[in-house]
Amino acid sequence: MMQDKDGTKRELRAQGTTGSVLPYADVTEKIIGCAYAVYNKMGFGFLESVYEKCMVIELRKAGLDVAAQQPVKVSYEGELVGDFVADLLVEGHVIVELKSAFRLSPAHDAQLSNYLAATAMPVGLLINFGESSVEVRRKTPRIALGQPAGGIR
Repeated sequence: MMQDKDGTKRELRAQGTTGSVLPYADVTEKIIGCAYAVYNKMGFGFLESVYEKCMVIELRKAGLDVAAQQPVKVSYEGELVGDFVADLLVEGHVIVELKSAFRLSPAHDAQLSNYLAATAMPVGLLINFGESSVEVRRKTPRIALGQPAGGIR
């Protein structure tokens, strides 16, 4: 269960479904709670790297396993074609991409979507420590069933 700013409690459910609970909802709920805790203490205006270090502290306090700056290799047709660094990998299943911008852009969404496709991770969070609040977008891979596009190595 998540609690909105107005105190309303809600369960994370897949958009457009009836009763389908999202994958790793318990973990993503804790991560989102940690982001609000960081924002409430730090506010807006720090570099992304500062928020990342704060998030690592909060996530560990919440009892979650977290790896920061996780290198990820990207494969295409079985061949290595590049790599990127995920801001956070939580519990080995959730990629967290952090931003410190006035607002999120479509390019930020595309970045997380590509990370999910490249790793075949089940869920990702895009978290922006924005000008007036924390902005969170939860994504699942755009590729359906089949072979993973890449993977964390």
